[in-house]
Amino acid sequence: MRLSSMADYAVVLMSAAARHCGTASLVDADSKKRARTSATALAEETGVPLATAQKLVSMLSKAGLVRSARGTGGGIQLARPAAAITLTDIIEAVEGPIAMTACAPYGRHDCGLEECCSVRPHWGAVNNAVRGALDGVSLASLSEGVAA
Repeated sequence: MRLSSMADYAVVLMSAAARHCGTASLVDADSKKRARTSATALAEETGVPLATAQKLVSMLSKAGLVRSARGTGGGIQLARPAAAITLTDIIEAVEGPIAMTACAPYGRHDCGLEECCSVRPHWGAVNNAVRGALDGVSLASLSEGVAA
């Protein structure tokens, strides 16, 4: 299993965004607003091409993971704390629902082996295990640095 480049880039961008504006310690005490960053700044920091970063910000915004505003005082900020955003959230914002096979978990009926497949009943458990592992990784942990 391999993530698409877009999903990988989304994780990289969200990690950088979390470092800039995802923690309570970055809250401006006077304005009570979270720090903001921009797609341009994230692209420069991460090496993700600007057009790709802008497209991903739009996708992440539609998924409710970031808020973006144009103009003076605008920019990008996380829609919720980094600890409340999981790797599953980010991947699904770009890839759609996680499914290891076409028949799991949404029961698409486009497999030629469907009638005689003895493995099909087990893909749900596999799919849930993968999803559970991804749910166990928060954006906060991804943005902290080197994994333990």
